[in-house]
Amino acid sequence: MKTDPSASLRGAAPIVRLQGEGHATAIDAVAGTAEVAKARAFTEPLVAGRSLPTGEGVLVHGDGVVAILASIGAAPALQAAAYLVHAADQLGQPDEVLAPLFGVSQAALVAHARKLGEIQRAAQSARVEAGERGRQLERVRKMLLAFSRDLRVVLLRLASRLQTLRFFSTRPEPCPEALAAEAQQLFAPLANRLGLWQIKWELEDLSFRFLDPEGYRRIDRLLDESRDMRERRVEALRVALGDDLARQGLAAEVRGRPKHLYSIWKKMRSKQLDFAGILDVAALRVIVADVATCYAVLGRVHERFSAIAGELDDYIARPKVNGYRSLHTVVRDDDGRAVEVQIRTPEMDEQAEYGGAAHWVYKEADGGRVGAASASAFAARVAQARLVVLRQLLAWERDLAEDAAGGDTGADSSDRAVFDDRIYVFTPEAAVVELTAGATPIDFAYAVHTDLGHRCRGAKVDGVMVPLHTALASGQTVEITAAKSGGPSLDWLNAELGFLQSARSKSKVRAWFNVLAQAATIARGREAVERLLQREGRTSLKHADLAAQLGFRSADALFEVVGKDELSLRSIETLLRPAPEPAGDAEIVLKRSRPPASGDGGILVVGVESLLTSLARCCRPAPPDAIAGYVTRGKGVAVHRAACSNLKELRSRAPERVIPVAWGAADPDRGVLYPVDVVVEASDRQGLLRDVSEVFAKEKMNVTGVKSQSVRDAGGGTAFMIFTIEIGSAARVAAALAEVLRVPGVRTARRK
Repeated sequence: MKTDPSASLRGAAPIVRLQGEGHATAIDAVAGTAEVAKARAFTEPLVAGRSLPTGEGVLVHGDGVVAILASIGAAPALQAAAYLVHAADQLGQPDEVLAPLFGVSQAALVAHARKLGEIQRAAQSARVEAGERGRQLERVRKMLLAFSRDLRVVLLRLASRLQTLRFFSTRPEPCPEALAAEAQQLFAPLANRLGLWQIKWELEDLSFRFLDPEGYRRIDRLLDESRDMRERRVEALRVALGDDLARQGLAAEVRGRPKHLYSIWKKMRSKQLDFAGILDVAALRVIVADVATCYAVLGRVHERFSAIAGELDDYIARPKVNGYRSLHTVVRDDDGRAVEVQIRTPEMDEQAEYGGAAHWVYKEADGGRVGAASASAFAARVAQARLVVLRQLLAWERDLAEDAAGGDTGADSSDRAVFDDRIYVFTPEAAVVELTAGATPIDFAYAVHTDLGHRCRGAKVDGVMVPLHTALASGQTVEITAAKSGGPSLDWLNAELGFLQSARSKSKVRAWFNVLAQAATIARGREAVERLLQREGRTSLKHADLAAQLGFRSADALFEVVGKDELSLRSIETLLRPAPEPAGDAEIVLKRSRPPASGDGGILVVGVESLLTSLARCCRPAPPDAIAGYVTRGKGVAVHRAACSNLKELRSRAPERVIPVAWGAADPDRGVLYPVDVVVEASDRQGLLRDVSEVFAKEKMNVTGVKSQSVRDAGGGTAFMIFTIEIGSAARVAAALAEVLRVPGVRTARRK
């Protein structure tokens, strides 16, 4: 039997390591309680000659787990469960056998621990893609906590894994890589989150030794001393500093710890330091009554030892952003070796150990940063649970053991509520899926893949067919029966039927039916437009071209508006049967200037004949608008409305190029039409575009283009529409705009 002295440095009972076959004597020394002895005596004949898959004897493994649990002060009930878990594996109905012999509470604890072990082993063998392995491990970590309402079973799993690593450390054959990796990536962080420091560091060191033997040996050689030697050195420093402070009249509690090998290797790698740069291979922590004494102790430490320049951090005067407060300094001991010294008050130590600046929080956060980016809402609840666990775990465990006779089987309701909003279930391949509490098999299917959710038709839970509205529980394995094709049922959205609990699943189902409704609307609009094109003899017209002429991005966008009755077919008829072409282009009118006597309705350039003229697109003038001309380079005279902002800008740059122009006498027989833009702003609603278009149709105005845009706001939404209409005279626009303003929801209507 070998005692680990490092545990005593942390104020806990020493960990007892079991060697060889002397387990009976070790158990008598560590436990010695009637309850544990009874459980061992009951288990021994059931597991005689049996071994675990690792090759370790079942009873020897149980002895080792009991020793670890005893070393951290676990109650006899939990120590006894370390044996009974293995005994239950050999019993047909373990609950019926164990409850009369050991009590209902103990039987429930064993059943819970066995279930948790099965979950962990299933997750270990899960087939997960390489890129998902990290997330899978994190989900398993959460699941182990969430599934274990009685956190004693988590402690039991941690002790079991530590004992397995210890077993391989004494064997010549190597530890399986997967087992060591799981210890490093799953169990050590879990122990860290629960504040089980001595279990954490030993799990890390042993898994480091198995996963990277060369790196382990290199760090060990660099330390140039055995673990026992390092721990004795720290203990000697702790005693020496405590005695020195006492002689100076400074009341202080001095604690010590050696930095374990994995921590040194991780720090060297993350900070890209060589071994000489690791200045806290050994560390002391001094707890004093108040802040003034902190600084007095700092002064005495610097008098007693040689301080290393640049290694003093005053987190009392300048706390870290997460609230952490302490004095840190690094000194050299009498042998010239670096030692880190932390000095703080009990309140600061409480904040560092249990508050927002707890060691496990900022060590696990990315790059030492703590905040919303690195701590999820779930992690915050884990932190809150850890406060309860660290302060009350041992007392709570003993209370549970004392209440066993009354049938109390677990923590109180406040503890149970911590994780009640999440459950964790398995796929048939043992991958973990995180769901909201009360989730159904359909929610599970949508969490795995949207298409699987759409095609879900049945489900098996732990191999048994269940209704699709069945509420799932953590630890269950769910298998979905899916159709080859098809989609969800509308009944799934009926809250009274209880098919869906997840908001994500509900949104997926709604999206499916929205797509179906949109497709039906487009099909209806396509049919109406194609019938119209047949009546007009324009079947050769491409749908995309027709949509572009009407101001739509695609043919489907046009069909959707028509299918919703938001665009009248009359507007499309107007486009398909336009009025006779004007003498000049509707957008760029090129003609020869003629004397007023010609009466052709053209544009006259005062005092000049035979000049090309064109209507400016920016303001689209139409008679009888006041107009002015601007002489362009090579394109004749561009005619603008007199109030056009672009004309004002051109006039300021080159006033000599602005010339007078006038409308010619109109010829009614020619029917010249001018394009005009009209801007309409209205409250967005269904059928708005159709209603406005019908006003222009009633006014016998051709609509040659429509551009619309909707903006969501607090009032529900605002629609902005620009209609391009053809008119013979601008005087008709005012009457048409007055009619548009009478359309429900229209706020403004004006000429652009």
